[in-house]
Amino acid sequence: MESLIYSKTILIFGCGNTLFGDDAFGPKVIEHLNTHYSLPEDLLALDAGTAIRDFIFDLLLLEKKPELIWIIDALNVDGKNHGDVFEIDLSGIPKNKRSDFSLHQSPSSNLLIQLKEQGVDVRMLGMQTLDIPNEINPGLSLKAQKAVPVACDWIMNKIKSR
Repeated sequence: MESLIYSKTILIFGCGNTLFGDDAFGPKVIEHLNTHYSLPEDLLALDAGTAIRDFIFDLLLLEKKPELIWIIDALNVDGKNHGDVFEIDLSGIPKNKRSDFSLHQSPSSNLLIQLKEQGVDVRMLGMQTLDIPNEINPGLSLKAQKAVPVACDWIMNKIKSR
């Protein structure tokens, strides 16, 4: 399935660790998309888990890149309420999340921004979370569970309106 990332024009990556509470939001969105939606032929929705950096790095090296990439992740951003679903500009990625996407922890080496500079429309959809637990605690909170179909509808509406 992962090899399909090299041939699709639209990629949706769900990021997060399913063992740590709301951090599983991205993978759960991907699961919901793949089981409840009829996805277009040119779209791949993939649970990237905690390996998003590897996928993005591979995409940077491709000659033919996808047109659109959505990154779905649980974030903790000021001014949002737990369970809020929102699009965030790449420059607004919280500092504690930058290392998820970067080979080094500085904004100048951010792989997503490099993809954008190469002409790929890179977007990020977040769900406001509380603190991610430090110990294994599988399962989304009730607010995160309710946010999953909201995020799916958001993304599919954006893709249809392109």
